[in-house]
Order: sequence, then C-alpha cells, then structure tokens
Amino acid sequence: MKRYRNGEIWDFEHEVVVATNRPVILGLDGGTTSTVCICMPIMPFSDALPDPLPVLARAVAGCSNHNSVGETAARETLEQVMADALSKSSSNRSAVRAVCLAVSGVNHPTDQQRILTWLRDIFPTQVKLYVRNDAVAALASGTMGKLHGCVLIAGTGTIAYGFTEDGREARAAGAGPVLGDWGSGYGIAALALTAVIRAHDGRGPHTMLTSTILQTLGLSSADELIGWTYADPSWARIAALVPVVVSCAEAGDEVANKILKEAVQELALSVKAVVQRLGLCGADRKNSFPLVMVGGVLEANQRWDIGREVMDFISKDYPGAHPIRPKSYLLCPDMVLGWGRFRVVEPAVGAALLALNEFMKECVQEAYRR
Repeated sequence: MKRYRNGEIWDFEHEVVVATNRPVILGLDGGTTSTVCICMPIMPFSDALPDPLPVLARAVAGCSNHNSVGETAARETLEQVMADALSKSSSNRSAVRAVCLAVSGVNHPTDQQRILTWLRDIFPTQVKLYVRNDAVAALASGTMGKLHGCVLIAGTGTIAYGFTEDGREARAAGAGPVLGDWGSGYGIAALALTAVIRAHDGRGPHTMLTSTILQTLGLSSADELIGWTYADPSWARIAALVPVVVSCAEAGDEVANKILKEAVQELALSVKAVVQRLGLCGADRKNSFPLVMVGGVLEANQRWDIGREVMDFISKDYPGAHPIRPKSYLLCPDMVLGWGRFRVVEPAVGAALLALNEFMKECVQEAYRR
C-alpha cells in the first residue's frame, strides 16, 4: 500500500485504531459539480437491506471528472474525499474490503483501467475495486444496488444508462457539451445565452432572457455577456443559469419555453434509445421497468417541471416505465426516502451498495471454489 503523491492526507491513520470486527466499504459518486463518498459497514448477505441503512460517514468534495479538471486534480479530489470519509468513521484503509468508484468521464475500458491502477496504489491488495460511470451509481440509488432498468441523469451534463437483468448494458448521450449533451443544464443554459446574443444582433426574436440573465450576472449589456462567457467557460458555471431559463419560461417567454421543450425531447430520446436497445419494454412495449431520474434539471421544484414533462413524453411509448424520482438528494446520510414501492438513496450510497453486492458475490464464488 503506497502513500501516492498526496500521502499526507492519510496521516490521520497513525492516530486511528480500527476495530477488527468492523470492516467497511466505500461508495463514491463523482460528477462535474461535486463528489460524495459514503463509508458503510459490511452487512450480512440478505435479500432485505436494513432500513435505514447503516451509513458511518459521508464526505463531500469538488469536481472529479478528469475531462473537466484534468487527471491529477481529479485523483487528488477522489483521494481526499475517501480519506475524509474514513477519518470521520474512525476507520482506515486496513478496514476497507471493497470500493466502488462511480465517476463521470469513465466512458471506456481504458478509463476504468487507468483508475483501477491508481486505486491499487492506494489500497491493500486484498481490497476489491470497482470503477464505473457515475450513471451506474445513480441507477443503483433507485434500485437499492440492483442493476436493472434505466437511469436518466440531467444535471450539469446528461446521460441515460440501462441494464438488463442478464447484465447487458447500453448508454446514450453523456458525450459532453461539444458533442451534444442537449437537455443538460449546460445545454439549456448555452442555448439561452445564444438566444440573448441572437436577439441582440437582430438574428433572433426578442426574449425576456436578455434582461433577466444580464441582471442575474450584474452585466449592463449583451456585449458584456461575451466576455463573461469566455472568461471562464466551465460547464457548471454556465449550467447555473438554468433557474433563470425556467423562471422566464414560467413567466410566458416563448424563447425560454421553446428551449425547455427541446430539452425535454432530447432527454426523453436518450431514455428511449437505451430502452429500445436493451428491450426493457418487452416486445409489446408494456413491460415494467424502473426509470431512475436524478439531477438538478429534473428536480420537481418549479411549476415548469422538466422531469414530469420528460416522464409524460416517455410514458406515451412505454407505459410500463415506473419513475423513481426523488425531489432532492439526502441531506442526512442515515435517511432513506420512500418513493412508491421503491426506496431511494443518494447515488454515493448506491455505489456503496454496488460494492457490497459485488463483494458478496465474489465471496460466495471463492467459497464455492474451495
């Protein structure tokens, strides 16, 4: 077990005495906006998980998408948040049995292998390591660790990801803003900024977005908007303007309404692409499957409810889709929200449950081989 370049963050381990009867697992949900790590004890194998789940600690850090901040900064964030979670739970790396790291930007086996190699330098050799895209943890957050169904994430970025019960998987969107993550927070806000410039030039219709966005940003003219945009064109900074677009749409602005309606169609099309490729709906398109819907764009906190509109769009073709749509993620780590016949936990807990499930499977397989 190496100390890696940020070895000093593990100095707390010299002062921590870990009880030998409390092995733990770590689940990480890493995105463009924030990264969350959950520390949870190993639970006995059972069909029914305890309610509430026994979360020992929760730690939060910044962006861990290597496409946004670079590989070095992403690794530093991930290592720091894991260390914080273990420190808060009075544990250390010797107590860890499994880690599931679910982060945005993991789009290819080479991404997974690169992160696995780095993690192996941090943890003892016996620790089971799993690396997935953050969409997988989001799905598990609505299915309590079972990979079946479809998840739609619409936050700063967007992606749809699905699994069949026999392990087949498919994804749509999630390629970043340059390659068209339309329907995401970035996509919505970027179209709004474009609409302001078009209106200013006389190439597009007048829109309430102009005065509202300029007032929100403390700018006096659309010309200044160009400098503001390119001074720091980070995805999350742009995406933060989504509430402005929603408020203008609610006030009746036609341009803002058109942007949101196009976003709804794009998000629904991503889900449909995954459902069709995996056949989740069955031959008659009526089979039931969970559809987990997470991310700030989909939160039901406005009259112009993007998530509800997306679900209405999908239900016309797939009436068996069962939405699992928490209004917000958990502020208290030891709470679980009830949502219909599902339980909903935050994605980092979903990642921890994935780690637990995979760890228990491997333990059973090893016992069988003996």
